[in-house]
Amino acid sequence: MPRANRHFLSGHVWHITHRCHEREFLLRFARDRRYWRSRLYEARKRYGLCVLNYIVTRNHVHLLVRDQGLGEITRSMQLIAGRTGQAFNRRKNRKGAFWEDRYHATAVESGEHLARCLVYIDLNMVRAGAVAHPGDWESSGYREIQAPPDRYQVIDLEALVDALGLDDIVQLRDSHRRWVEDRLISGTVLRNPVWTRSLAVGSEAFVQRVQQEMGSDARFRTIEHAGAGFCLKEPETPYKAVFGAEMGPLRPPET
Repeated sequence: MPRANRHFLSGHVWHITHRCHEREFLLRFARDRRYWRSRLYEARKRYGLCVLNYIVTRNHVHLLVRDQGLGEITRSMQLIAGRTGQAFNRRKNRKGAFWEDRYHATAVESGEHLARCLVYIDLNMVRAGAVAHPGDWESSGYREIQAPPDRYQVIDLEALVDALGLDDIVQLRDSHRRWVEDRLISGTVLRNPVWTRSLAVGSEAFVQRVQQEMGSDARFRTIEHAGAGFCLKEPETPYKAVFGAEMGPLRPPET
């Protein structure tokens, strides 16, 4: 598996994934997941982080944000990850890393590709078998989009409407709910690594543009067809780490 990517380009939407150290279930308690969200809210207030969706699982997080070119994503991730790890280690009298080496960021084209990524994030705990519907998982953006809290709202609904190319928040909620229900009815909730192991996902023109904007960092990456779009792939270079069963095919052969 490649070293986690975190390139950011102004104006793009980014799907960020960050896993707990060695995939431990360090976020298994609701209080820790709520703490992570509270730090996300703090990042929005302090740095102006534009949040479009999120979910906190038991051993990793998904975050969908739009880069505004102010360095707010990097500073926000440092704040959220640092504070969450410190609070957990202090409470548990624990030492050592809380998070994996680096978080990964994938550029996602606005419009239909963003809609698919949005729903993919929402269905995370359904795929894990923890809940039957994303609305049943407390630490998720699905619940906030459908019923925003009176206080401490994290998701920028107006920015999400704009990025999806919709008319207003009413249409956003109706469309969002329908997209999720369609996936649940069809049973198409399986894990798709294109959203978590690519540098960019979208139309061929979008992916080519991201590759050019990244310059030397993406010069030798390959563009491949991926379902209804294209992706800019990361190099599959293994490094020393402990992976779960899903990463088995990427392990180097034993000698």
